[in-house]
Amino acid sequence: MFGLEKHYLLDPRVTFLNHGSFGATPRPVFRAYQRWQRELERQPVEFLGRRITGLLRDARSCLAEYLGAQRDDLVFTSNVTMSLNIVARSLELGPGDEVLASDHEYGAMDRTWRFLSRAKGFAYIRKPIPVPVTTAESFLAELWKGVTPRTRVIFLSHITSPTALIFPVEAVVRRARQEGILTVIDGAHVPGQLDLNLDALGADFYGGNLHKWLSAPKGAGFLYARAGMQPLLKPLVVSWGYEPENPGPSSFVDQQEWWGTRDMSAFLAVPEAIRFQRANDWDRIRSACHELLRQAQAQIEALTGLAPFHPDDPAWYCQMAGAPLPALTDAPTLKQRLYDEYRIEIPVIDWNGCKLLRMSAQGYNRRTDFSRLLAALQKLLTDR
Repeated sequence: MFGLEKHYLLDPRVTFLNHGSFGATPRPVFRAYQRWQRELERQPVEFLGRRITGLLRDARSCLAEYLGAQRDDLVFTSNVTMSLNIVARSLELGPGDEVLASDHEYGAMDRTWRFLSRAKGFAYIRKPIPVPVTTAESFLAELWKGVTPRTRVIFLSHITSPTALIFPVEAVVRRARQEGILTVIDGAHVPGQLDLNLDALGADFYGGNLHKWLSAPKGAGFLYARAGMQPLLKPLVVSWGYEPENPGPSSFVDQQEWWGTRDMSAFLAVPEAIRFQRANDWDRIRSACHELLRQAQAQIEALTGLAPFHPDDPAWYCQMAGAPLPALTDAPTLKQRLYDEYRIEIPVIDWNGCKLLRMSAQGYNRRTDFSRLLAALQKLLTDR
């Protein structure tokens, strides 16, 4: 549909509707990634001992401009789970404190907060957010029912993983700041899918993946920390940056950037991923992908009689969307049959007892991909 499938390395025999899990990297970006790996291997001491600090600074400058942030308020990490572990493990929380989240959060982060709550004695509260969502005002009112005088942190996804909803985090951050509550935002699905201005958003901490919707190589993510909040953070890995021989302008960057020997080529390829999307008019691509999803949701709704979890409004979903399935659907079996019998790669999720397909639309997808999905569902949902 968009003529971009030639740029991706995906197996053409598979109908790939699962960009949201791990992304897919375009050929020009992958070539840049491999070029940096060859640079590393050609002279490892020169690369890691003399050049890497400047190279990472340049890559962070490009990323900061893209994300609406200051260069030294960002550090590269492998992924959001790593980014938010840095934050969650650093915060001084203990008995009597509460961390408030929704019941739409990513499983790895639920596990992180539960692990730390058991170790430190604070309470991790998962506030149910009923679906369908309707307005930002009603969402905020529902979430705030979980706030108590003991709430120290609100942890929330910007775009949820299981239900693919865009949460109104701007309103949450604004109200939390007024009430003296820290905000930790999981933006795993945001860079490349939504426009983001981190300084304007004002979250205290924000973690994002770059290997998903920005289509950078696997192992590229970031952590943003608002300048006044950076002293709260401790290094997840203590290495040379903890007491640097030549301190840089930011102790946050010094302490979090250098973890010893590792391949940082994925970070250095991020500027190429940004250039690729700009060169291909990504606002147009996003809009067209959204329209593909809107049509696919309507067709699946006609098949199942089940409405989506959100209004038909781009404020609630963009390039990823959930389509509810009948209650008796066996989610693991349907996922396996879609792949084994139809070569369709798509998550089938059981969330709070609701079964749903999580569809992704990226620049390499075409209408025929969703037509294949609909044809398969017409067969499989009646073949139970």
